[in-house]
Amino acid sequence: MTKPIILKRRGLMLVLSSPSGAGKTTLSRMLLASEPDLVMSVSVTTRPMRPGEVEGKDYYFISEAEFSKQRDSGALLEHAKVFDHHYGTPSGSVNTALANGKDVLFDIDWQGTQQLKVNAREDLVAVFILPPSRNDLQSRLTTRAQDSAEVVAGRMAKASDEMSHWPEYDYVVINDDLEAAHTQMRTILATERMKPERQIGLSDFVTKLREGK
Repeated sequence: MTKPIILKRRGLMLVLSSPSGAGKTTLSRMLLASEPDLVMSVSVTTRPMRPGEVEGKDYYFISEAEFSKQRDSGALLEHAKVFDHHYGTPSGSVNTALANGKDVLFDIDWQGTQQLKVNAREDLVAVFILPPSRNDLQSRLTTRAQDSAEVVAGRMAKASDEMSHWPEYDYVVINDDLEAAHTQMRTILATERMKPERQIGLSDFVTKLREGK
């Protein structure tokens, strides 16, 4: 059997954004389970830990003072304030993963995505997840039973503004069927991985090919 040709590749930043409740967290978990070269970017946040969350896996939960220190020192690749809490992405671990050919998954909002466009556009692949309807979105927020009625109402009010940013993304996926949305996300990832600018070893391979080596 012929040995497959594997070229060295620079990783990419895969951003998933959506209004709260549209399914990006579930899609993120499915992608991480199905794509061995994909790792999750773990953000820092000043919001309280939710039931079931794990320090260092879901987020690093830090104080407002510590967040300000990291932001002001330039240690965050992006940062944003969402629903009165701060979120940010530490740059060190992301850059190491990309250099090692790993893709990094981001679960961030449009504000953070805009900053990544400024700081790392060549590495960025941004996908916006839409719900099939507003009724479906409200139902998901209500049935997950993590937030109060007041919080759900606030998230619904915020959803229209968040969804208005969909044209700023490279791809849009409507999450009306979870398995279909997962397949679409894997197709996007496979396509972006094959782009010539991400194939670090492609130039050398073609040179040797032309020289008959």
